[in-house]
Amino acid sequence: MDIEGKRILITGGSSGIGLATAHALAARGARLVVTGRRPGVVDTAVDALRASGADVSGVSADVSTEQGRSTTLSGAMSALGGLDILLNNAGAVRAGRLDEIREDEIRAMIEVDLVAPILLTRAALPALRAEGGGMVVNVTSAIALVALPFYATYAAVKAGLASFGESLRRELNGDGVHVLTVYPSGTDTPMMATNRAGSDVGFALEPAEAVATAIVDGIEKEAISVVRGGPDRQALIDLNRGDPRAVDARFLAIKAVFEQGVKSHDAL
Repeated sequence: MDIEGKRILITGGSSGIGLATAHALAARGARLVVTGRRPGVVDTAVDALRASGADVSGVSADVSTEQGRSTTLSGAMSALGGLDILLNNAGAVRAGRLDEIREDEIRAMIEVDLVAPILLTRAALPALRAEGGGMVVNVTSAIALVALPFYATYAAVKAGLASFGESLRRELNGDGVHVLTVYPSGTDTPMMATNRAGSDVGFALEPAEAVATAIVDGIEKEAISVVRGGPDRQALIDLNRGDPRAVDARFLAIKAVFEQGVKSHDAL
């Protein structure tokens, strides 16, 4: 896909992977709408993008709500006059033992990470089909491929989003709309700011710009998936498929330290 001139809506586009991807897409001539829940953060992101020469507008809305999704899509259509790519990037996470996480926190992850992208995609499909070459990009997580302890709900919703994308890709095959699924590994973003896990338990963060570059490359190539984390992550994915008990044993060995590192991870 040639990105120049494409009209792109990025949810959660005011910070982290979303903002880095917005910069990378703008550099290739895309027209953008970025969204976020916090008006001040959205305004700051839009100002920074425009300062770099981007054609961009911002929408402040909460995509976990029906009104927020309506505001998001109508704002994008008004600003762009149509839609070529929907990039579902908005996310929320709360780590910890399942029985210590509140029900409202569990529901927030389900609504933001799974329900919102499904319903926003459904609403956007007529516009994407109308262009005869549209794309849906779903940003999931490497946790969808190897589920980590103390992230039970987050792993479930990200795996659900990945399966949603796989099914939808096959549903839309031949209809002119492609679906790309992105699996970032640990990324240096505001969403990870409260995670205290370190290299002693295998946590390493790559720059958001590196993930953004990979996403843009995946869009250009119309790839099926983008998996981050390098050879070590791929080796763990392969081991998890072939010998999941070996992965269980690895996490059991670091379980106590890992829990202490991630139990503060809260980005809802």
